[in-house]
Amino acid sequence: MSNYMQPQLAEVAKLFLKLGTIGFGGPAVHIAMMEDEVVNRRQWLTKEKFLDLVGATNLIPGPNSTEMAIHIGYIYAGWLGLITAGVCFILPAVLLTGSLAWVYVNFGSLPAVTPLLYGIKPAVLAIIIAALWRLAKSALQPKGATVMKTRQLLIIAISCAASVFAGLNEVFAILIGGFLGALWLNLSQNGTNFGWFLGYPVPLLMAQTGANNSAAVQPSVWQLGLVFLKVGAVLFGSGYVLVAFLEGELVGRGWLTQQQLLEAIAIGQVTPGPLLSTATFIGYIIAGWGGAATATAGIVLPSFAFVAALNPLIPKLRAWKWTGSFLDAVNACAVALMVTATWKLARATFNLQLSVADIDWLAVGIATVATIAALRFRVSSLWLVLGGALVGLCSLVF
Repeated sequence: MSNYMQPQLAEVAKLFLKLGTIGFGGPAVHIAMMEDEVVNRRQWLTKEKFLDLVGATNLIPGPNSTEMAIHIGYIYAGWLGLITAGVCFILPAVLLTGSLAWVYVNFGSLPAVTPLLYGIKPAVLAIIIAALWRLAKSALQPKGATVMKTRQLLIIAISCAASVFAGLNEVFAILIGGFLGALWLNLSQNGTNFGWFLGYPVPLLMAQTGANNSAAVQPSVWQLGLVFLKVGAVLFGSGYVLVAFLEGELVGRGWLTQQQLLEAIAIGQVTPGPLLSTATFIGYIIAGWGGAATATAGIVLPSFAFVAALNPLIPKLRAWKWTGSFLDAVNACAVALMVTATWKLARATFNLQLSVADIDWLAVGIATVATIAALRFRVSSLWLVLGGALVGLCSLVF
């Protein structure tokens, strides 16, 4: 390593360890903090170059804020900067989340913890609903979209959601929806009718239906790693889309319960850094420290690979109509996956059974108030989670 590069790597490591430690609030907050640090304070990038990178992260799978860190490290300090920035940004959250996973596994059943988790779960559900509302408007009405294109994207989203409810694997659903959606969006401009799109998943449903109903088994560490590697390779959009993939890939296989998934998301909300640290928590629950390390590595490795391979090319991709249409279709499908996952999580959180008497109305109330607070008053997700925990604790007293 040259003496010239050593100070740059040290600067990259210091900055992204700092951001990974204090970065509460989600990817939008993380990216705003990065903009302040690397454009305004350090002047590593121009405002225009930074905005180009923000747009670029939307064109490849993976968590946006983590990929922004990797892009910045690569541009400022080369290949070693790429690795250093990414690792330092996620390391604080991974260490903290792994520690909390150990506490959860060993003490999560104690009465002192259970009321907190009871109140946190509906608050987390509200955070997901608020994110879904914001993302849906952006995904179905992208910049410059015509009324016809908005309708097409809505049909793509409905088709994707229907296929997942019918049993199609979430990863297949988003990829098929992306490719066929891009085809439809482009060819329909030439007058070609693709009304058959609503039935796109039918041939695959026959093979996929019931695939997630197999008996629960304890996965090996490598099986777990492969699942997270697959998810990391197709995770377009917000980190909240991760919830949909995990619900299908882990809960559907019987490796994780709905309640454990909600609790894992809650931990991701109250810790700094990217939401993908949820993978660390889940990996530990399923397979201990080996599972935590493998799940974390699996979900982040695709981001490093995509940024390294596509950094020189990515500014051109949005300008090409086929890749731009693919991204639009994938974003619509991502919203659809969030809808299906949110419905399943709501059923578990509110105990939605056949009888109204079985519904947990306190959980419904927490989620309703938290959703209004998130959408109307833009209350931080951290405060929503802490508020839910407080209500859960009070429910034990009263």
